Amino acid sequence: MDRMATMETFVTVVDAGSFSAAARRLKLGQPAVSKAVAQLEERLGARLLLRSTRGLAPTAAGQRFYEHALRAIHEADQAEQAVRESSDGLSGQLRVGAAVTFARLHVLPALKPFLDQHPNLSIDIVLDDRSVDLLEEGVDVALRMGTLDDSSMTARRIANGRRLVVGTPSYFAEAGLPQTPLDLSRHQAVVYSLRGGGESWLFSRDDGSDSTVTLSGRITVNAAEGMRTAVLAHMGLAVASEWMFAPELANGTVQAVLTDWSLPTIDVWAVFPAGRMATTKARAFVAFVEHILNEHTSSDKPIA
Repeated sequence: MDRMATMETFVTVVDAGSFSAAARRLKLGQPAVSKAVAQLEERLGARLLLRSTRGLAPTAAGQRFYEHALRAIHEADQAEQAVRESSDGLSGQLRVGAAVTFARLHVLPALKPFLDQHPNLSIDIVLDDRSVDLLEEGVDVALRMGTLDDSSMTARRIANGRRLVVGTPSYFAEAGLPQTPLDLSRHQAVVYSLRGGGESWLFSRDDGSDSTVTLSGRITVNAAEGMRTAVLAHMGLAVASEWMFAPELANGTVQAVLTDWSLPTIDVWAVFPAGRMATTKARAFVAFVEHILNEHTSSDKPIA
């Protein structure tokens, strides 16, 4: 096995956590994978893996080798891809992770021009409101909203949006329009429980005044689609990103209230697998999404 193939085998073993899982990914026999790692350790004169009943984990030396090998592999991949793309454009498959509602409203409807520009590229979109493990899921880039949980991730902020208090005209006709943030405590709220949501919110105004409010309601959801459904069914108001209700804000199905108060803004991030260089395909896709989002933001029009 040549040097690059050995590095790829070792990286796969570390990522997979076992020889057998790595063998399945590499479509090799387990003995061949074990032998390649043993020969690598012999050549380097260092133990690279700790073996236990729970699986495999890199030693300190193994972790250093893993990080350097990872960079070398991706630089080689980038070099090959750059040659292909210089004549053929982007090609192959790009695996993208994104929240369900955000992708449905803002990514998928805008995707055709990007695909038309790169006819040899296919995109596999993993829709999940949770923060999936990018390495485990084989995701090249994920679009995430709010505060990132893991500071070790390689991420770039690509857009920033407003949070609003929203509800349907029918709901406000029945429950009344809140005049101040404190009025929200008397309303039924639909609470979003995942990252970027919650019950307590800080409202602020240009005159320097602020007010902290804790929402309460009979419905708590862990997916944006659930929040949208409950709000559109007139079951309560919600604190949500402008992106989440962009079409309804544009056509009046949903209205924003307390607009003279500001809530903490929300960021959209492009997140890449830790320790890996972003591929040309991933960078091009992120630039495309960034352009779409900021084009609407700069024109001060709702994204739809």
